[in-house]
Amino acid sequence: MQNIDIRTAQNVSINYELASLRERILAFVIDIVIVGMGYLIFCMLIFSAFDFDSNMFWGVMLGVGPLAAFMLYQLSSEIFANGQSWGKKALSIRVVRLDGQEPSLSDYLLRAVFYLLDAFLSLGAIGAIFVTSSAKNQRLGDMSANTTVIRTKSSMQISLENILSIDSIEEYEPVYTQVRQLKESDMLFVKEALERVRKHPNAAHQTAIQELSDRLRQILDIQEQPTDKVEFLKTLIRDYIVLTR
Repeated sequence: MQNIDIRTAQNVSINYELASLRERILAFVIDIVIVGMGYLIFCMLIFSAFDFDSNMFWGVMLGVGPLAAFMLYQLSSEIFANGQSWGKKALSIRVVRLDGQEPSLSDYLLRAVFYLLDAFLSLGAIGAIFVTSSAKNQRLGDMSANTTVIRTKSSMQISLENILSIDSIEEYEPVYTQVRQLKESDMLFVKEALERVRKHPNAAHQTAIQELSDRLRQILDIQEQPTDKVEFLKTLIRDYIVLTR
């Protein structure tokens, strides 16, 4: 599975799994079915309400209309659903910018327009070639908008119980009982930060650990200043496992 590091505006690097070509194709097919059914119903309503005999009118309705409807659907759904069409929601993938910023209206518009070349005019060949050959799984629409598509759920179903081995609460006395305020996703983020600083102990990751430690102290109302930030975060993980299992 391909991964990508995206650096946020706070200069923190976050690792994401890139959506595969298969997932993107399935999401596209779901979107095509949704738009196709909706557009068919729309045409039937127009046909029943009005008596149009113009070949040009029906040529537009059945030719250009579906393409315009699909691009409008993609544009509106990604804008209002945080980078996810219904197809992307079903596959748990979404659009993100490579610079860590939120995609703008122009970014989503570029992605929607490039579907013409990536998917329709080339029957999907151009989009598939670029997604499989580019380092960041980008089709032309992604490259023009500086975006890519990531998984919102990790393919590795990691449980905190697999991180640290503690048999029972009797064998370990929790230090920070207020850690129960946090969610498992928060603790998985802490775990990932610790793994990254262990693998790449550079200044940026050290700073991220410092900021993460300070932020958690504020959230949990911990007054004492831990001398070892890494050990403090490991203690929070141990406490969370014991107190929430």
